[in-house]
Amino acid sequence: MTRSTKTALLTGGFVLLLLLIDQVTKIWVKTSMVEGEMHQITSWFKIYFVENEGMAYGITFGSKLLLTLFRIIAMGAGVYYLAGLIRTGRFSLGFCLTLGLVIAGGLGNVIDCLFYGEIFTSSHGAVAQLVPWGEGYGSFLHGKVVDMLYFPLIETTYPEWSPVYAGEPFIFFSPIFNFADSCISVGVALLLLCYRHTFAQALELISPGQKSDQDEASEGDR
Repeated sequence: MTRSTKTALLTGGFVLLLLLIDQVTKIWVKTSMVEGEMHQITSWFKIYFVENEGMAYGITFGSKLLLTLFRIIAMGAGVYYLAGLIRTGRFSLGFCLTLGLVIAGGLGNVIDCLFYGEIFTSSHGAVAQLVPWGEGYGSFLHGKVVDMLYFPLIETTYPEWSPVYAGEPFIFFSPIFNFADSCISVGVALLLLCYRHTFAQALELISPGQKSDQDEASEGDR
């Protein structure tokens, strides 16, 4: 088995495993909780079911249709890009797995947008039910992303002397997110911290007009 084949199998398996974890957690929450319901695990970790039509961590970006189409194009390009890098056999398994983290996270949220509106009833006011295709709460490309991970590490209030928000509640780290969002964040952090030079070389390698004798990726990256 060649190095590139082994890397492809391990990276593909890793991405599929992450997608499975993401979808299992989302479907479990979707079919057992009502939107807005919360379960406290610890004082700083809660399962809080919300749905959003935006990007990671609930960030909004234009219309739902445009956002979904953007996600599809971006993830398609990401998969094509990663496959091309693996075929070269020049990049470490660790680097490919890191890119796989980002791609798996993006694909996980794309699945929600593509299919959840078609196959689930609404979670607003009642636990969602799995229904035949086309009988769900929305249409193709208009599904909502399921979020549930909530880490309010510090819950307090602004001091009365504060020039803004005096006496109002303050929560440190208030975003509600999902496993796919975590994959994206961890993957991007690893790229910036551990593979910045390798990533730059990878971008150069796939750029049009690059010569085939491009220098190999740094062996020091792991």
